[in-house]
Amino acid sequence: MKIIEYRLFFIESLATIYDVLEVENFFYLVLENKNNLKRIDLALQRDLTFTAFEINIWNEILEQLRAQIPIQYILGSTHFYDMVFDVNKNVLIPRPETEELIDWIIKCNSNCSGLKVLDIGTGSGCIAIALAKNLSNSAVFAIDVSKKALATAELNAKKNEVNVTFIEKNILNTSDLEMQFDIIVSNPPYVRNLEKGNMQKNVLENEPHLALFVDDEDPLVFYCKIADLAKRSLSKNGQLYFEINQYLGDDMIFLLQNKGFKNVALRRDIYGSHRMIKAIRG
Repeated sequence: MKIIEYRLFFIESLATIYDVLEVENFFYLVLENKNNLKRIDLALQRDLTFTAFEINIWNEILEQLRAQIPIQYILGSTHFYDMVFDVNKNVLIPRPETEELIDWIIKCNSNCSGLKVLDIGTGSGCIAIALAKNLSNSAVFAIDVSKKALATAELNAKKNEVNVTFIEKNILNTSDLEMQFDIIVSNPPYVRNLEKGNMQKNVLENEPHLALFVDDEDPLVFYCKIADLAKRSLSKNGQLYFEINQYLGDDMIFLLQNKGFKNVALRRDIYGSHRMIKAIRG
């Protein structure tokens, strides 16, 4: 079967579930991942064909997409900050908004070297690994409560050729970080249960709830705990960065100022949402 013919079948099969442009993106992601072909290859060689075996593989992927399993989990990897990361159902899929947080940290520290950095709730390791790759001679540490998530993060560090020290720890049960750091960053669980109705099915039914949700009654529980730990474990003028719930920006400013942090700065993401915040240890 010609690939261009299967492409039409693929798009028509998913057009009632996803936006057509998104389906096209799925098609070319799978084409590159499974057949090592790019969009330009198909444009220049319109007679390229799939074997019967390849069609079976594609049909299996099509069924998974119909079930709204995220394409990143189906392929087992995703691109993030010019790197490739393994992903699975034990870790959240890295988002573009998190790339913006990393950009902010790197730009604020572009003239620094030999920093000590801690990423709390590392998941796939995307934040820690990107910072290890881009902050010169830095020592990067990363904490997560999930043993399976840490195993994925360790593989990603090796794949991207960086050194990160991974630590299994429940941050809510931690009384002391036992080291001093120049930067502490975290993208902790921050989605309230009341917001589940606004979430896409492919996220809600596939990504780990442990890394997503907090109780409605105490949505800042992780931020409060991490801020307390950072107050003791950041060096003088050390930097604290968070990715946050877009609806709780003012609450986060109050929390950090109330705990004695200075120069608190709230920043919008590419979608215009208050998604990240920075503070300096006072």
